[in-house]
Amino acid sequence: MAMKESQQKSRVLFPIGAKLVIIISILLLVSLGAVILMVSVLSTQEVRKTAEDNNFTVNRQAASQVESDFKSVQASVLLYLEMMDLVSPDFNRNPEMERYFFSHNRGIVAIEVTRHFLESENNVYIIPNTEFINSNNLSAADAEIYLAEDFPAIEGELRLFNASPVFQLSMITAVFIRQSRAGNSTIKVLFTPDELSESMSTGTNTSFLINGSGDLLLHPDNDLVLGGANFSTLPIASVMRQQGDNNRQVSYTDGGKEYFGAYYLLADTDVAVITTIPYDIVFEAVQGLTRQNLFLTVGVLFISIIFIWFFSKTISVPARLLADGAVKIEEGDFTLNLKKRTSDELGLLTESYNKMSSALNIFGRFTNKDIAIRAMRGEIKPGGLPKHATVFFSDIRNFTEKSENFTNTFGDDAPDRIVQWLNDYFSHMIQCVEKTSGVVDKFVGDALMAHWGTASTAGNAAEDAFNCVKTALLMREALLEINAQRSKNDPGNPAIRIGCGINTGMVIAGQIGSDERMEYTVIGDPVNLANRIEALNKPFGTDILISENTLSLTGDKFITEEMPPVTVKGKEKPVRVFAVVNFRDAEGPQNLAQVRALLDIDPPDLRKVDFNAEETKYRIPPRKKIRKGEAPEIILTSPGPSELVQGYYGRAVPVFFIWSTSNFNLDTHVIVEVAGDPHFVNIVEGRDVRGAVAAIILLEDGQYWWRAYPADGYSMEPVSRKYPTGVLMVDTDAKKYL
Repeated sequence: MAMKESQQKSRVLFPIGAKLVIIISILLLVSLGAVILMVSVLSTQEVRKTAEDNNFTVNRQAASQVESDFKSVQASVLLYLEMMDLVSPDFNRNPEMERYFFSHNRGIVAIEVTRHFLESENNVYIIPNTEFINSNNLSAADAEIYLAEDFPAIEGELRLFNASPVFQLSMITAVFIRQSRAGNSTIKVLFTPDELSESMSTGTNTSFLINGSGDLLLHPDNDLVLGGANFSTLPIASVMRQQGDNNRQVSYTDGGKEYFGAYYLLADTDVAVITTIPYDIVFEAVQGLTRQNLFLTVGVLFISIIFIWFFSKTISVPARLLADGAVKIEEGDFTLNLKKRTSDELGLLTESYNKMSSALNIFGRFTNKDIAIRAMRGEIKPGGLPKHATVFFSDIRNFTEKSENFTNTFGDDAPDRIVQWLNDYFSHMIQCVEKTSGVVDKFVGDALMAHWGTASTAGNAAEDAFNCVKTALLMREALLEINAQRSKNDPGNPAIRIGCGINTGMVIAGQIGSDERMEYTVIGDPVNLANRIEALNKPFGTDILISENTLSLTGDKFITEEMPPVTVKGKEKPVRVFAVVNFRDAEGPQNLAQVRALLDIDPPDLRKVDFNAEETKYRIPPRKKIRKGEAPEIILTSPGPSELVQGYYGRAVPVFFIWSTSNFNLDTHVIVEVAGDPHFVNIVEGRDVRGAVAAIILLEDGQYWWRAYPADGYSMEPVSRKYPTGVLMVDTDAKKYL
């Protein structure tokens, strides 16, 4: 369970490897994308310019070819007619001349000449190319009928019409006016533009021919010509009509597809040559290059991700180990031995972690590691808090005598032997405390102090008290096992008997000390009483004594025997103490006599015991007698003359009054009074405390005046300025402390 929690704590949302991959990928994508975009834009511009120039050139070439061929047909017909005028002014047909003419102009199908006379009707002459008509399964009559239709002619202009739909053969009708000595004539020439059709398509460019009405005359797709297609609605044709110029390069969209287009209007005609090329064909090479660059980018990115991922392992793996090490340190495990994987800063940091862990491990032996960890996590806040705690003291019986035996036996080696002997003893005792989640407060020589319900609690005061008494019984059991392995009368490893004192009550728990050194401990009257109860084990012939307060919380779980009441220092009334025999319903001793037999303790003669001497462990010189009118000195260390005390909303705030008195007045009664007015007319609470140096008074939210002075008639002026007094503000702000 602890391992899972540790893994959850050390889980990282965004690993270093993933971050490196994302960052480098973004940089690569941005840089390569910018390069690809720039290359694409520049290439597009260059290709566009080249395509426009090429399309315009193709258009000019196609127009030149068409214009040349049309003029050639017109010139050939005019020359033939001139010859006819010379040979036969009456325009009598000459078969020999016809055969000669059509043999050199095979594409001309038929010629119609309409002579215009003012004094008579027009004369119409038809000259058919019999060989062409017969070879293409055409009818001369059909050609004559077609040419007889009305084709408007304009003087000085060559007009062209699509004849292909009529004959289902690619043919064009050219209409123009001929001026001669005999008068004007309308000439209609039906011819096939087979050679021009081949020149209309040049690779990716498409050229086609339309007349002024938009009728398609020539196109690489002959089906459009045969079908009589009309391109008057084509965007480029509309631009040509609107602009009215001879040639232009334009871009347009037709049917959702974009084109480059160029047109050229043939001189002295109503015919234009249009050349187009689709965008996708023009930019196909650019798009192909862009696709190649994209594929290259994906490949480079994939290789980079693999490289970065493996490279990031050299950073992320050591960093992960350091993070896991930090979690272990946070949990109190200072036994790290991280393996150095790199020779860079992470390797140096790994070595520093190991050194820090070693230092913390050593430091943990000189302080309460559990308290230090809790304080590091913020679970223990600076300052003191009232706690309903159970306090434990233990002491080794006859330690002074044992120390002298060490000195007499080992001489200069005695200190080292004593420390080893004590460390072994304390190691077992600390294990007993930690099994029940107690806090080892301090070691004072051979004495050990611990408490329950302070830094942590089992849930309530009764459970904490039970765990404390349970620890004392575990210590008894551990010492029995240890002593059983020791040789009798061994001066280097003597048997150990201890006395344990336990008391429960309200204490002040917190970090006490200075900025340089602090210690988490508990203070208060219950602590002093627990220490004094421990001292009573020797005169009572017991090993575990508990107070009445502790018994009231644990009485049904342990077998106990009440000892004679004892008046201890700081208490007016006798204190009831109880010897702990065993767990209730457990194997082992069932009464105090069996405990003494088990631990080899001689039953004491209580009538001859000076409990005061045993409890204090020292002799106090006779007190200086106080003359009448002489008053003791009182020095109050908390609170100050003007102080703010804050607490939780809706709860009374405990205020701790701590003082010291003259050394000759240890039993002085100190009066502590708290009032709601500066004249102490309305006394909220008054305390008459004897033989103690602290008092706890619970106060509600508000402003109070306090004073402390001695009783017993030492002073006739209880409110004299020489005794401490002050103002106290108690604040329970719901917003801050709820």
